[in-house]
Amino acid sequence: MAKAPTPDQPRKKMKIGNLFVWIILVLVMIGLGGFGVTNFGGGLTSIGRVGDRDIEMTDYARALRQEMDAISAQFGQPITFAQAQAFGLDQRVLQTVITRTALDNEADRIGISAGDATIAAEITAMNAFQGTAGSFDRDTYRFTLERNNLTEAQFEAGIRSDVARSILQGAIVGGFTAPPAVVDRLSAWAGERRGFSLLSLTEADLTTPIVAPTDAELQAYYDANIDRFTRPEAKRITYVALLPESLAPTMEVDEQALRDLYQERIDEFMIPEKRLVERLVYPTEDQAQAAKARLDAGEVSFDDLVAERGLTLDDIDLGDVAQTDLGAAGDAVFALTEPGVAGPVQSDLGPALFRMNAILAAQETSFEDAQETLGAELRTDAARRAIGARIEEIDDLLASGADLEEVAQETAMELATVDYIATDTPEGITAYPAFREAADALAEGDFPEVIQLADGGIVALRLDAIVPPTPIPLDEARDDVVAGWQADATAKALSDRAAAILTEVQGGAALGGFGIVSVTRAITRDGFVENTPATLLPTVFAMTEGEVQVIQGDGFTGLVRLDNIQPAETEGEDAAALVDSIELRARQALAQDAFTLFTNALSNEAGIQIDQTAINAVHAQMN
Repeated sequence: MAKAPTPDQPRKKMKIGNLFVWIILVLVMIGLGGFGVTNFGGGLTSIGRVGDRDIEMTDYARALRQEMDAISAQFGQPITFAQAQAFGLDQRVLQTVITRTALDNEADRIGISAGDATIAAEITAMNAFQGTAGSFDRDTYRFTLERNNLTEAQFEAGIRSDVARSILQGAIVGGFTAPPAVVDRLSAWAGERRGFSLLSLTEADLTTPIVAPTDAELQAYYDANIDRFTRPEAKRITYVALLPESLAPTMEVDEQALRDLYQERIDEFMIPEKRLVERLVYPTEDQAQAAKARLDAGEVSFDDLVAERGLTLDDIDLGDVAQTDLGAAGDAVFALTEPGVAGPVQSDLGPALFRMNAILAAQETSFEDAQETLGAELRTDAARRAIGARIEEIDDLLASGADLEEVAQETAMELATVDYIATDTPEGITAYPAFREAADALAEGDFPEVIQLADGGIVALRLDAIVPPTPIPLDEARDDVVAGWQADATAKALSDRAAAILTEVQGGAALGGFGIVSVTRAITRDGFVENTPATLLPTVFAMTEGEVQVIQGDGFTGLVRLDNIQPAETEGEDAAALVDSIELRARQALAQDAFTLFTNALSNEAGIQIDQTAINAVHAQMN
C-alpha cells in the first residue's frame, strides 16, 4: 500500500502520483515475499479489527518484512525474526498498521474516497504497467498483479484507500504554525555564542615529575583494576587445518610450465618505454600550425592553448602510453628526449599538438628473475588443487567418527588448539573470516566438518571447553600495568596542578602566566573544539562571564575562562536559516503530536480488537 505522508509534509506539497509510484516500486522492484504470504493456517485472514475495518494479515506480514529488510540493509546482513523482536520491531509495525487501519476506518465513516476516473488515470500512467508500445498494457498489468498474488480489485481498492488516507492525514497535519515567541526564544538560545580562553595542561606543566612506580604500587594498582587485566571468556578450540602455504613447498613444478606461464604473461615482464602525454586536437591543420607557432614564439603557454579550446587538462590527458598507442604520432612524441610539445601531427581525431610530460623507462624482467615468483604461484595453485581433491576423503573420515587427532594422523593435517576470543585482533588461523564465523557459531557437541577457506585451504573445528574470564598474571601484564599506573598518576597530578592554578587565578593571577592559552572568539552550542573533551562546550555554556573552571576528560586536563557572552545574530543568511530550521522543527513537532493524539483518539473511539493467535501465525512464517 502507498506510503503515508509524514506529519511534517504539508498537504499542499503532496502529489497523489508519488504515492502510487511508491506502491508499484514495492510491488515490482522490491519483490517482497510478504505479498505471497497467504497461507497462515486455518481460516485466518486478519490479525484484528479497528472499528469496522479488518487489519489484514498480509498487510501486517508485508510491513514486518519490509522493516526487517530495511534493518538488514543497515546492518549489512540479514537479521532473524528473534533479533527483530529484540529490537521491538514487531510492536512498532503492529502500532503502524493499527494507526493506518484506524485512518482507513475514519475515512470510510466520513465518506472520503477517490473516484474511479482518478484511480484509472493513475494506474494507466504507471511505467510498470506499460507495454512495448510505451502505453498502458492490460496484460502487463494483470501479469504483474498475479505475480504478486493480487487481484485487480485488491490492488485498486488498496490505491483507493491510500488516496483517502492521504487526504485525511493531510487535513490533520497541515496548517500548523509555530508560535513566534517560541521560535524567537529557541533561536536566541541556539544562536547564542560564547568566547572563551583555554589553558591545556600536560605533564611538562607539573612542578614535580612523575616517579617510576614501586612494585608494591604496581601490585596495588593491578589488584584494584583487575578487570582491566583479565582475559575475557574464550572458546578453547582444537582444529585441523590444511593450508596452501603449508603444502605448496612440497609441490613440484615443471620448468616448461614455468616458461609457458612466463610467455602467457610476457606483457607483465616486458613493459616498453612509455610517456605521459596530453593531446590537444584542432579542427584544421592550419589552426594547429598557427597554435604551434604562437607556442614556439613564447606568446602563449600550452595551458593557455588548452583554455582557448574550452577544455581542461583532464579532457586532453592520455595518461601513460606506449609508442604504438599513439599511431602516426608515436614517432614524433617518442623523438622527444625531454618534456616538450610535438606536432602538429595527424591523429585519429584530427591534427593535434602532443605535450610529453615525463618519460617512463622500459621495464624488462628476464625469465630467470621471474622464475621464483612464477614458481611460487604454480606451487600454490597446485597445492589448492591437491587440497580440493582431498576434501571428500577428509569428510568421509569425519563422518565415520574419526576424531580430529585421528584425522591429523591419517592426513598429515596440522593439529592445534587455540583459545578463541571474538574481540581479539585476528592473527594466524583466526585471520580467516570463515574460521571466525565457524568459531562464533561453534557450540558444545557440534560435529566437526570441513570448512573451506578463502585461499583454498580447509579446516575442521571442535569445541573443547569454555574458558572463563581469567586474570592475566602480573608479570605477563606488567607493561600494561605500568602504563595504566602512569596514566592515572599523571591525570591525578594534573588535576591537582589545575586546582592549584585555579586558586591562583581566582586570587588575581593571569591565566596566561601558566602556559599558552588558546582563545576562541565566538562559538555556538553545536560547535567543535579539536582535542578537547565533549564536556567542554556544555560547561562553557553553563558558566557566567569571567568564571574559570577546571575541565577534565580522557587524556585531557585544563582550565577554561568564559570571556564573553554574545547574543544570537539576527541578520544575515545564517541567522535566517537558523530561524527557518527551528520554525520547521517546531511545526513538525506540533503536527506529529496532533497526528498521534488524533490517531490514538480514533483507535480508542472505534475500538481495537487484536487476535494474538493470528499474529503468532504471521510470526511463525517469519522464522
